[in-house]
Amino acid sequence: MSRILTARTFPHHTGRGRYGTVFVDFGGVLSPPIEDLFLDYERKTGISPAQLKAAMASVANGLGVDVLAPVELGLISEVEWVERMHRWLVPRGVDVSRSEPDFGAQWFAGHQVNTAVRDLVIDLSGKGYRVGILTNNVREWEPYWRRMVDLDDHVDVIVDSYAVGVRKPDPEIFRIAEERIGAAPGTSILVDDLGVNCEAARSAGWGAVRFGDTDQAVADLRELLSVPAQAPGALQVEVTQR
Repeated sequence: MSRILTARTFPHHTGRGRYGTVFVDFGGVLSPPIEDLFLDYERKTGISPAQLKAAMASVANGLGVDVLAPVELGLISEVEWVERMHRWLVPRGVDVSRSEPDFGAQWFAGHQVNTAVRDLVIDLSGKGYRVGILTNNVREWEPYWRRMVDLDDHVDVIVDSYAVGVRKPDPEIFRIAEERIGAAPGTSILVDDLGVNCEAARSAGWGAVRFGDTDQAVADLRELLSVPAQAPGALQVEVTQR
């Protein structure tokens, strides 16, 4: 069970620490675990996680990009993406009759924000840290996930892959995020559930916390935020998914 965050979770930002900016990921951090969401989609449609992932990969392979890049970079519309997946699934005997063309509406229906992480974001913002959401996401899904997390009034910026034309782990998205939020180079932290994105953040000079669960992420983030400004070899945190 995740701890209930209190006003004492983090100290006020005084400017003496190396890091004054925190970006959190959406999928798997503010959202429930990704594998749980695939299982929920199976309950709604009958399409198994393995079948859906294979269909996603088939579309991406046809475009020569990573698995979700077709929609996270807006290379094709959500409707075209779903149609291409169905064209792959149907000949393989998969019943897609319960899958709706508005994939995002069906996918997000019934999902709840990770309230402990939402509280963490609000706590950090109230303590004087710059806070942003840095997400690989889909244009057509924006109304659903932003309504779900309900953080527009608490974050300084939302950097979304479809809107900026690059996605994690591309180093350019970290430069864009720093610029959008007004952070000096090397003063930001990424909280993300994927190791490859954490490694990319470190390569861009950021700190990184790999999210396994909320208690672990809070502890690791607290440790990073305690690193003094311009400390030589400042601490970088990597915790394997539990």
